[in-house]
Amino acid sequence: MPGARLTLQERECIAAGLADGLGYTEIARQLERPASTVSREVTRNGGPSRYRADRAHRATATRLRRSKTTVLPQSATAPTAESAPDDAVSAFAAQFTDLFVYDGMPRMQARVLTCLHLTDSGSLTAAELVSRLGVSPASISTAVCALEKRDLIRRDRDSPRRDRYYIDDHTWYRTTLNLARASDEKVKAARRGAELLGATTPAGLRLTEIGLYLDYLGREMVQAVERWHTSPMQLGDR
Repeated sequence: MPGARLTLQERECIAAGLADGLGYTEIARQLERPASTVSREVTRNGGPSRYRADRAHRATATRLRRSKTTVLPQSATAPTAESAPDDAVSAFAAQFTDLFVYDGMPRMQARVLTCLHLTDSGSLTAAELVSRLGVSPASISTAVCALEKRDLIRRDRDSPRRDRYYIDDHTWYRTTLNLARASDEKVKAARRGAELLGATTPAGLRLTEIGLYLDYLGREMVQAVERWHTSPMQLGDR
């Protein structure tokens, strides 16, 4: 059962559970399905507030018909993010999100960043993020603004009334340099503290050591990203 496609009856149970305010885990337990299956099903069919069982069932049937009629030659077939198994992708997305959260990123920002990373284009509109993550437009707006400030995503005008958010090949390069700059501010603060408390006091010595370490770490980070940025050992050359 866990590996089989959802039936219309199961989709009706999902819709009923959402209407009753149940979470994905509880709905999945009732269906004896993985929670990731329910999450993926709801996300790709409008989110919790717009999910409709009959519409989701018809949409799935339409996608299946298209996949059967659009057959590429074996030599022309290329793997995409969308071709991976739903349950496996959902599980990986949850794990990838948790890594960002562990580093201190708010969960909504982490979910948006993960969602962008797991698309082949690396870009989505706000409406697409709302649909995929099953959250409100206000939640997306708050998250993307914070990610923009951290230089983790970029914004482009997709149409006169629609923005598109994306990551690019230099996203993490810029982010690491930003971390190095933040480290430099911590170095200055540690040095000021050491001077204030006295360089020979235990507290002053501790702050001096912190400043030396952070200064070394920041310089190494900058040198490392510069070497990577200019190195021929990029992904396509390995």
